[in-house]
Amino acid sequence: MDWGYLFEVALTGIAGGGLYALAALAFVIVYKATRVVNIAIGELLMIGGYLFFTFASMLALPIWAAIPAAMLGCGLLGAIVEKTMIRPLLGRPPISAFMVTVGLASVLAGLVETIWSGDQRRLPEFMPSQPIMVGDAFLAPKVFWGAITAIVFIAVVLLLFRFWRGGVALRATASDQAAAYAVGINVPRVFSLAWVVAAMIAAVSGIIVGAIGGISSTMGVFGLSVLVVVIVGGLDSVLGALLGGLLIGLVEALAGAYLGGEYKLLATFLVLVAVLLVQPYGLFGTRDIERL
Repeated sequence: MDWGYLFEVALTGIAGGGLYALAALAFVIVYKATRVVNIAIGELLMIGGYLFFTFASMLALPIWAAIPAAMLGCGLLGAIVEKTMIRPLLGRPPISAFMVTVGLASVLAGLVETIWSGDQRRLPEFMPSQPIMVGDAFLAPKVFWGAITAIVFIAVVLLLFRFWRGGVALRATASDQAAAYAVGINVPRVFSLAWVVAAMIAAVSGIIVGAIGGISSTMGVFGLSVLVVVIVGGLDSVLGALLGGLLIGLVEALAGAYLGGEYKLLATFLVLVAVLLVQPYGLFGTRDIERL
């Protein structure tokens, strides 16, 4: 066996898994705070990529302004979705909100094709292009810097959750909504905050993924792998999202390198089935997850 090649493939997989972990974090934030399974996470990621393309390429804003603008635009979309589509369903069966997000995914994909067309587009180059060598292993520079950005962003988000007042309110609401109400936390506002933060994280994911492989109206497929990640890790577990992302990224890379690219998705779903057979609530999920 070529151990050098295996190390290179594994390194690429772990780096790619960092991107899954970032997107999975956006999913978990919404689920922990609101108990809504957001199936449209891939489409929110896609919108972030297209907003960045609009600001950076079409409006020629500098990169340092285009990225925050795309994040704010996606955050605004998250607030609108929560206010108009999700909040009216509070108290309804979980399947109601789930189906709304399924419809939202289709609407966002259609919106992208209507506004920007379905053609694949390239984002402006903003990452360093020097080759990255780890020992004798080569790592694509965009994948490397994308993973570093994802790791830094995840760390910032986790620190905000730990020390920022809004983050504390999010954690309190996720733990016990009734208790959060009792201590004066505005729970509906926290729900909105969860959607805004998740949409902004998804925007960053979309920008990184788009910088690596381009953007198109089919980017929502990325959400399938993210969904596998959060189910494997546990729908309500931040740690599960992070470790699940690394695991699925590694499995995809190994399957693609040794079996062929067409087996990548099959391999991830086999891992999903294997995990659910042993841990039906995911590796780190709680046992009281509601069934749809």
